[in-house]
Amino acid sequence: MNMKLSVLTLAVAVLSGCSFIPTYERPAAPVPASFPGQASDASAGAALPAWDTVVADARLRDLIALALQNNRDLRVAVLNMEQVRAAYQIRRADQFPTLNLAASGNRQPNGSGGISSTYSAGLAMSSWELDFFGRVAALKDTALAQFLASEEAQRAAQTSLVASVANGWLALQTDEELLDLTRRTLATREDSLRLTQLRFDNGVASALDLRQAESLAAAARGTLAQLQRSRAQDLNALTLLVGQTPPAALLPTAGVSSVAMRAVPEGLPSDLLARRADIRQAEQALIAANANIGAARAAFFPRIALTASVGSASSDLSGLFKDGSWGFTLAPQALLPIFDAGRNQANLASAKVGRDIAVAQYEKAIQTAFREVADALAGRATLGEQLAALQQQADADAERLRLSELRYRSGVASSLDLLDAQRSLFATQQSLAQVRLAQQQNQVALYKALGGGY
Repeated sequence: MNMKLSVLTLAVAVLSGCSFIPTYERPAAPVPASFPGQASDASAGAALPAWDTVVADARLRDLIALALQNNRDLRVAVLNMEQVRAAYQIRRADQFPTLNLAASGNRQPNGSGGISSTYSAGLAMSSWELDFFGRVAALKDTALAQFLASEEAQRAAQTSLVASVANGWLALQTDEELLDLTRRTLATREDSLRLTQLRFDNGVASALDLRQAESLAAAARGTLAQLQRSRAQDLNALTLLVGQTPPAALLPTAGVSSVAMRAVPEGLPSDLLARRADIRQAEQALIAANANIGAARAAFFPRIALTASVGSASSDLSGLFKDGSWGFTLAPQALLPIFDAGRNQANLASAKVGRDIAVAQYEKAIQTAFREVADALAGRATLGEQLAALQQQADADAERLRLSELRYRSGVASSLDLLDAQRSLFATQQSLAQVRLAQQQNQVALYKALGGGY
């Protein structure tokens, strides 16, 4: 009874074709249903706006558009996608027979001492595999999933490029702000140094006051040189991202600080992670690994190939294509693996392990994405408070400096009090600029972590 059932199953498979690809089931996301501090049902199914909507500064939008045209890494990602697309088309073509125009001639001695000749010409089809057990179809499905994964990789590269250009532009904007601040501070300290030098020459100020003023002026000059180097390096990095020298009109300028990025909407659910290109890339890699199992399983069954030709054959070259010279050949072949030293079993085991690896990589991609979003949300929750606190500190230090200058001119306070107030205000203003940069770059990070508008 079991033998009859097996024969019947094989007959049905041969007649209708079959697939040994395991049924694909998306693994459960190994992360909570919502991000920390976010409602699980808030804005369910909401989509992020496109990047050119989130970027508020027109100069930055134009610079990003320029980078999308010229960036070499993105160009390589697009070319990789095209290469994998061609590989998929090759696998797809394997499902169809290949027809060739064939011509051959053969001359050899015969038994009577003469020369016998055979000539043929026509259409030939060589070794077309009849995919009864789904091996070729499984390989085609694998190639398709790999192509879709490369497409997602290209989208992930584009999202990363948009974020990198935005971060580079924001860093350059902060460089300009800090350079402007440092130049003004240096000018103030040099004025203070000249005044202190004059007071010292007239015996009013001490040598300690003079050395303190010299130290602060030198520190400001050192900070200025450091910031000039930092700006040059940031501009070089931005040039690499854009793929050409950025037009000066698209770069931020000193004293013109604007809001470059609009805030990402609040209340976004964690199912937006399914829209991240890198997660979809990992899932397509998992689907490809799953299809590989089907191809490995099909290798245990007979491989049936068909070779055929139709045309004209004659013993004389001039007799080709004449009446009576036409004919055809049909040569089917079936190969059933009997002994392969465990090769097919090892291939199947390798395919199964490959799927397990792809599952782990898919889950890791989700966990990494969840962590990136959670970090960005934590930054959004705290950077605003930190920025407000630093602004209050900067206002207090500015008032302290004003009062110190009044007291110093009235002879109530020493020059050390004045110099300390200048140093404190400069440090606070620098921190304020850095935290403002961190807040804007955190908005970029959150937008990227949530999928970048795809």
